[in-house]
Amino acid sequence: MRDKLPSHTFSSNLLERITTNPKICHGRPCIRGLRYPVEMILELLSSGITTDEILAEYEDLERDDIYAVLAFAARLSRIKRVQEIA
Repeated sequence: MRDKLPSHTFSSNLLERITTNPKICHGRPCIRGLRYPVEMILELLSSGITTDEILAEYEDLERDDIYAVLAFAARLSRIKRVQEIA
């Protein structure tokens, strides 16, 4: 079914899984209001830990949560330029 959905629709649905709440993780973006910051999942993935390993370790996470983290990161990377701060 994913193959038939436009990528922007699928990504938008995924992004609903990323939440911010000042009372949870100091307002940093987290997965579904749980105490799993997007940053932590990205760090795990970038260190070579697989999605399956993350899901086995954190049983309340779902595969779409990992996809949501990646969609969120992709959305954040859409910047026009990077400016060096002195």
